[in-house]
Amino acid sequence: MSEILLVRHGETTWSASRRHTSYTDLNLTPDGERQARALGPALAGRRFVAVLTSPRIRALRTAQLAGLPVTDSDDDLAEWHYGVYEGRTTAEIQDERPGWSVWTDGCPGGESPSEVGERLDRLLAKLHPLLDRGPVALVGHAHALRVLGARWIGLPPSAGGLLRLDTATLSLLGHEHGRRVILRWNQLVAQPSGPAREPTARH
Repeated sequence: MSEILLVRHGETTWSASRRHTSYTDLNLTPDGERQARALGPALAGRRFVAVLTSPRIRALRTAQLAGLPVTDSDDDLAEWHYGVYEGRTTAEIQDERPGWSVWTDGCPGGESPSEVGERLDRLLAKLHPLLDRGPVALVGHAHALRVLGARWIGLPPSAGGLLRLDTATLSLLGHEHGRRVILRWNQLVAQPSGPAREPTARH
C-alpha cells in the first residue's frame, strides 16, 4: 500500500491573524500564493493516482499553484466546522470560555471532535482502494489534516492537537513493518527569495 501526501493550503488573511476559518471561502494572500508556488519544486516529478482537495478556494488554488493536477474535491476534506466560532481566535473564545479547546470541546453550532474524526475516517476508507494503485495527495486545512494524521495512526481526534501544522507545508503518511506511521510532518519548503519563511502557526 502506498503513501498519502498532505498539503496544507497557503496563507489567507484569516490564517495570518489566527482566526478560525472553515466555511468562509477566502482566497490566498499574495504571500500565500508565493508559498503555494514554492511547493512546486518539492513536488516536481511526483506522480499521484489521485489529487483531492477540500472544496474551498484556498485549497484548490494552492493545488493549482503548486502544480498538482486535481482530480476531485471532497467535502470530507473540508476544515473543521467552527459554528459560532467562525472568524474568531482562540484567545477571543477563551475570554468567554476559559480553558476552551477545539480539540476537546468542539464548537457550538459546528462539529465536535468525534464528528470530525468520523468524517476523516470515512475519507480514509474511500482512499484505501486508491492506495493499492499508488500515492494520493490531499490538499486541505490545518485542523482537519491534523485529525486525519492522528486517525491514520490510530489515535483519537484530540491527538491532532499535538501535531502542529503550518501554512503551505508537506506531510507524509505511510507504513513501516505493516503499521501505519507518520513518515514526515509539517515540512517547510524553501521560498524563491531564500531560506524557508517564518511559518504561520495555527491557533
